[in-house]
Amino acid sequence: MRFRLGLVIGFAAGYYLGTAAGQERHEQINRLIAKAKGSDAFEELAGKAKAAVDLGVERARDVVENRMGNGNIDAGSGPVVAKGTDAGPYASSR
Repeated sequence: MRFRLGLVIGFAAGYYLGTAAGQERHEQINRLIAKAKGSDAFEELAGKAKAAVDLGVERARDVVENRMGNGNIDAGSGPVVAKGTDAGPYASSR
């Protein structure tokens, strides 16, 4: 679904930019965009989008704070490295 939405938005943006050559059509599209931006539905949708982004930022901040604590990484949150070896996790045994 995201791919389709991105594809539609990409085509719409390309069409919009491509119509710059035809000034009359370009002005018509600009009027439609201005009308859509001024509508109550657009304002409501913009508010919901902002709230969703703010919630995502808040959740990400909470995750980072919980993982990092007071500047220290939790004991169980990192990769396990065997003591006494310097081969690393991708070394092959021969």
